[in-house]
Parts: sequence; structure tokens; C-alpha cells
Amino acid sequence: MTTMKPELLAPAGNMKKLKTAFYYGADAVYLGGKSFSLRTFADNFTDAELSAAVEYAHARGKKVYVCANIFAKNADVSALESHFRFLETIGADAVLISDLGVFRLCRRVAPRLPVHVSTQANTLNREAAAMWRDLGAERVVVARELSVKEIAEIHAHIPDLELEAFIHGAMCISYSGRCYLSDYLDGRPSNRGACVQACRWDYRVQSREGERGAWYDLESDGRGTYVMNSKDLNLSAHLNELSEAGVVSFKIEGRMKSEYYLATVVNAYRRLLDGGDLKTLAGELEASAHRDYTTAYAFGENSDTVSRDNSQTRGTHEYIANVIGWEKGRATVEMRNRFYEGEVFEILSPSDSFQKTFSVKDLRDAANSPCKDAKLVQAIYSFDCPYPVREGDILRRKCS
Repeated sequence: MTTMKPELLAPAGNMKKLKTAFYYGADAVYLGGKSFSLRTFADNFTDAELSAAVEYAHARGKKVYVCANIFAKNADVSALESHFRFLETIGADAVLISDLGVFRLCRRVAPRLPVHVSTQANTLNREAAAMWRDLGAERVVVARELSVKEIAEIHAHIPDLELEAFIHGAMCISYSGRCYLSDYLDGRPSNRGACVQACRWDYRVQSREGERGAWYDLESDGRGTYVMNSKDLNLSAHLNELSEAGVVSFKIEGRMKSEYYLATVVNAYRRLLDGGDLKTLAGELEASAHRDYTTAYAFGENSDTVSRDNSQTRGTHEYIANVIGWEKGRATVEMRNRFYEGEVFEILSPSDSFQKTFSVKDLRDAANSPCKDAKLVQAIYSFDCPYPVREGDILRRKCS
């Protein structure tokens, strides 16, 4: 029997990011409508955009999963009914749900719409997974607190249930994302999609000595004040173990992340799944901004999951421009960060031009006039490029 390669599942905060994810090799994307998902600060998709996204994906043999994983209240029920019927009509490949009542509602009003159980449901054991399967779920996104061994045990007991697991990206300091810090500190409900990520804040305490007590950093060992700031997950070295444990979908976090981050991470994991060199591609995962990496609980309990030193590293490379065309050895780009003639660029691409470097020569502006300084934001520039590039490729510069 031939074992299928695991699905690479990427986030899509808007239509442009959806296209980026597919261009760099994602098999499927997860996204949210304007309501009911846990990332209300992402651009998200109108109904018309959802329909267009599904059509775009299916034309390329790709899939679209729609998040409806809020913890719903009575006032949400009527709108959820309409939403599920709509998703079924446009042929969405699945809807992600965390609330048991919302699950029941969806199965009743849109019985042909496949349901995946969100990680917010914190499925931690085989009995919970079996319950979701018995209720009609096709897939469960396992809780991030599980080890590879525990995932394998669930798969062994319920082999006909698909399992999805996060492999990369930001993690929540709270249990499976069930957090109330945002609610209490800023009045924005995290479990209804409005989390302000209060755990990422730099906390301080005030001395009570006197009416005007000085502020002192809260630190127990000198490593910093980000006491609830979780490291980022990175399981790039352990994809085989996850696949052998029964995981059929590898999920990347990041509907709020940049287009450059998405392209970099999806490209790296696509190449890893296709047999690329781990050492080379591990370096790729350092190229965009991220927090310190951790394998979290993949191999058991882990006390080293808090990023105490800083909130986020810069990354080894800087996003410079989007390629919009290439002809006869000249690239045309849309500028994202200022650059100068003579600088060395590196190509980010799903093609064989990946990681090729070249020096910018004969820089010209949109009027085809020679220039030395590409300083106009999102302006069009062209220059010599010896390697074939195409629309969707990205040019970046190594940070000094």
C-alpha cells in the first residue's frame, strides 16, 4: 500500500496571502469569513471572496477550510445557520468548529459540509477523538499539548479519523488557546476572535515603597520580563515522526503574519516534504521574523517554552520586493523596502532560482529612467537579473 504524503496546510489572512500560499506549495489553506473565526484582526473574507477563494483553489486541485471556531452565544446561532448553508453551497472543503453546539448545528443545517474539529476543542485523548468521529467529524486538529507518542496512540485506536497537527508558528501560553487575559486587560474576547495577545506584553511591577514608588522590571533570573511570551513552534526536523504517528495534515500558524513570512515558511516546508535538505531548509526558517524556537511538547514535558529574552527576532533576511515580471534578463518588481543599485539580492521562489544571488545593475524607475535609489514605496522598478524569475517570486536582502 502506498502511503500518501501529508497535506501541507497554510494560513490565509486574505486573498493575496491565499495565492501566495498556493504558489509556494501549500496543498490547502485555512481562512476565516468576516465573522465566527478566531482572527478578527486579519483581513478575512467576505462571502463573495470566500466563493472566489474556493473556486480559485479547486481550479488548481487545492482545498479551502473555513474557520468557524468561536465559542458561540445564542445571538450567533441564526447567522451561523446561514453561514454553514452558504459554505456548503460554494463547496468549501471543510469548516473548523470547536463548540459542540455549533458542531451539532452545522451537521443539521449543512449535512454535506465536512467538519474538522478545531484545536480550540483541546482534544487530548482517544475517547474525545472517538466521540468527535462518532458525531460525524472527518478530522480532528489535535491539541498542541500532545506528544507524538500520544498522537500515535489516538491514531492506533481510531485509524479512520484524520488527524491534523500544528508544526510551525506562534503558540499560546494558555491551554489550547483558552485564555481570558485579553478579556480582562483590554475588554476584547480572545475566544471570540479578538485577542490582543496580552501574553506578549512586557510586564513590570511597581514598588509599594512610598506614594511614588519606582518601576522595576519583573525578573527572577535576569533573562527578561516576557514572562508569558511563548516561543514559536518548529517541528521541521520531526515531520517523519509525525507522519508515522498518523498525522495527515501539517498545519502552519499565521493568518496575521506577513506575505513574506508565509512565502518563506511554506516554501521551506514544501521542500522538506519533497525531500529537500533539512540543514539548508532549517536555515530558511530563520530568514523571517520569529521568536525563539521550541519543539514544545512533541516529545513529552518541556519546561523551556517561554521566550524570556525578547519578543521577536528580526530574521536573517529582509523583504525587499515582489517580482511582477521577467523578460530577456531583466526583472520588474514592486518595491517593499528601500534598496540601492549595486546591492546583492537573493531569490525566494518555488522554482530552481531559489536562493540564487545577484547584484542589482542598471536600476531604472517606472519611466525607464536610470536611478540609484529605489525609495518610493510600492513603486515599480526594473534591473538586470541573470536568473529567471516570475510573478509571485520575492527578492530579499541578507541583514547585516
